[in-house]
Amino acid sequence: MMNVTIFNTFINETSISSNSIQLSENAKIVFIGVIIFCFCFFIYFILVLLMIYFTTPHVRENARYILFAHMLINDTVHLSLGLFLCLGFGFLLYIPVPICYILVTCATVTFKITPYNLAIMALERYVAICFPLRHIMLCTAQRSYFAIAAMWFVGCLPNFADFIVLISSVEVKYFSQNLLCKRQSVLLLPAQNTIQLSTLTVSFILVSLVILFTYIKVMLIAQKTGSGKSSASKAGRTLILHAFQLFLSLLSLISSFSETYRGDYSFIVVMLNFLLFTCVPRLLSPLIYGIRDEVFSKSISKMYSTIK
Repeated sequence: MMNVTIFNTFINETSISSNSIQLSENAKIVFIGVIIFCFCFFIYFILVLLMIYFTTPHVRENARYILFAHMLINDTVHLSLGLFLCLGFGFLLYIPVPICYILVTCATVTFKITPYNLAIMALERYVAICFPLRHIMLCTAQRSYFAIAAMWFVGCLPNFADFIVLISSVEVKYFSQNLLCKRQSVLLLPAQNTIQLSTLTVSFILVSLVILFTYIKVMLIAQKTGSGKSSASKAGRTLILHAFQLFLSLLSLISSFSETYRGDYSFIVVMLNFLLFTCVPRLLSPLIYGIRDEVFSKSISKMYSTIK
């Protein structure tokens, strides 16, 4: 059993004192304003797409749109948690360890769900293009809900193991402390880092292979049709965008290294990480389907033409 003084020392070393963030209040307000503007834009666009999804009966029964709506909701939760953690870091908000651990766990799980969702959506496009006659039978609404449940089960397993390792290695007094909440604050043991790193590595490799496999298969069909406007060609372009989004999500792992910087501009580093590597990848999801998808684009055009 590790002595609690070790964790007191750890918290003191990893906590950011008021002297380490020497930004002017005006600079903080500018950065926070940009982040909140991007977040509000994201939420607004998400609400528009979800309203279309829930008010269009045939869309709610389509496996593709069910998975899309799930990804929108998941990304909204992830961004909300990320924004709260960023603002808490910026304003030096110390919160109890159990609450911090729950917030970080939820943020970690929702982060992993996005690439899982991309992989399932890629497989749905693969079945739709390569096995069109079996698509209705294989890609049902019930199977989509089962796939969503499986994503969450797989996504939560590593965090459950992380929790078991933590409670079996620290004293109970550790959970009565307050700390500046961020991901590194609750990763105290080498085993926790191993669990997180191995899980993320395996997940991204498998998802990358799934997207690459489906893209190759779909483009082979597109070459046979010989039309750039065919459904296979459109699906291929969608898969490329999925791959790009996955790449941006992978870049967000850089934040775990860059946030170890404790200089005068650590607040800027955290905010830029959140904006570039958390917000931008998740803004691609509504853009891919909200603008390119015929159902959503027509509904959005009709909605705004009615307003005018």
